[in-house]
Amino acid sequence: MDVGYLLSATAVRVTGTSLRNGVRVDYEALIDALVQQAEALSELPVLRVHWYDSARDGVPDNQQQFIGELPNVKLRLGRFGVDGQQKGVDLRIGLDLVTHARNGAADVFILVSGDDDLTEAVEEAQVHGVQVILLAVPNSQDKPHGISRHLIRAADGLKVIFPETIDQTVTKVEVPSITPPTASAPRGDRPGAWVTSLGPATQGDTGTLRAASMPALGATIEREPQGTTTYEDPAELAEQIDSVVNNVLDTLRRSASLEALAELTAGKPSIPREIDKALLTDLSERRGGIDLSETVRHKLRAQFWENMTSLSYSSEG
Repeated sequence: MDVGYLLSATAVRVTGTSLRNGVRVDYEALIDALVQQAEALSELPVLRVHWYDSARDGVPDNQQQFIGELPNVKLRLGRFGVDGQQKGVDLRIGLDLVTHARNGAADVFILVSGDDDLTEAVEEAQVHGVQVILLAVPNSQDKPHGISRHLIRAADGLKVIFPETIDQTVTKVEVPSITPPTASAPRGDRPGAWVTSLGPATQGDTGTLRAASMPALGATIEREPQGTTTYEDPAELAEQIDSVVNNVLDTLRRSASLEALAELTAGKPSIPREIDKALLTDLSERRGGIDLSETVRHKLRAQFWENMTSLSYSSEG
């Protein structure tokens, strides 16, 4: 299970944006349901769940420790780079896939991921006589979300996680004490005049908004063929950017506590990696999975700070 894909895709289904801090997950129930589906799909007992995620300096947080202690779950952690991007996760998935296939550890591998970078590893594993089946997160129309076409062509099949599994185990994070401010509310110059801390998580793990030293570049799905020219409609682009930004801000409005929005505002113009990645990923998907130019990225981030004023209000209010 590629946790980055799993959580960002489920967040899109539940909240409309890939900001994974906006959802709360019952991990034990989710993993149990996925194991049951995998066993029914393969008609074989599941040997083990490999859970691939990133951690600061490769050290698991409380939530990851809880998951790693679940029966038959193997925690495999990459790390965060200086730009906020996860490092080593795809490599670990690919190496494990090929190694276990070569050693005959299993006959069927169920891969919960949509990453194009895993295509070659899937093909190499198949050389050793195993089947690799993709299990995709459903979007709001119950169709596969965010799966690379190259990966689909390489795999032996594509199935979708039962929609009820997601709907029953993943919910929106809500902070009841936060109410949408009025348009005339002053921004305030002090951190205390803002709302703030993205708190996702389960098992008492609160989470924080961790600002990267530079904005994260995010992930896109597939590039347009080289030499392809696309007419850019400025009005359409502006509508797409505004829609993506407002979806992310709606999630922040529901899930952020007073302390975290203050931290976010104090760090302007730097955008925390979780938020920046969600903005870039959501806009890329809205535009058909193409890479975003630096000009578009600049417009997106500028629009985020412009619309961010709708989340502010004075400490007196």
